[in-house]
Amino acid sequence: MKQIRTYLDKIMRVINALVFAILSLLTIWQVSTRYLLSDPSTWSEELASYLFAWVTLLGAAYVFGKREHMNIPIITDKVSPKTQRILAIINESIIFLFAIFVLVYGGLSITSLTMGQMSSSLPIKMGYFYAAIPISGVFIAIYSVLNIYDLFKGNTINRNANGEITIEDTHA
Repeated sequence: MKQIRTYLDKIMRVINALVFAILSLLTIWQVSTRYLLSDPSTWSEELASYLFAWVTLLGAAYVFGKREHMNIPIITDKVSPKTQRILAIINESIIFLFAIFVLVYGGLSITSLTMGQMSSSLPIKMGYFYAAIPISGVFIAIYSVLNIYDLFKGNTINRNANGEITIEDTHA
């Protein structure tokens, strides 16, 4: 399971870096055409907006997978380690259900609904832009399953100094 997480992290880093690089170049192009050429590019502004949504959703999935998302442990810090593990499994199960039903199922619904709509400035169907929702949902669901597996095995999921996930087998 650790190999799957490592492979998934690499995929997410590459995708996010690529989308962010394209987004940055589009923004530079947009500013250049607006202020240097006095002829703003409408297609680059629209594409940059859609890529921003993609990088945000995929970045959120990556952050979730790295377990670097916001956490307020007010209740969990006051209970026993066994109860903390049970609460963590419940939390991950709720996140999994949200990812499957809201992000994947709902995202596929909105994606299919918008496949008949064209972008206003680009010759691209709007469904391709909305596809970021179910795709990020799949990544979150996979990460959630990996977390639940580790919690059931009794492993603790931590981050080392480099920010990498370390899984410690507490039953060894």
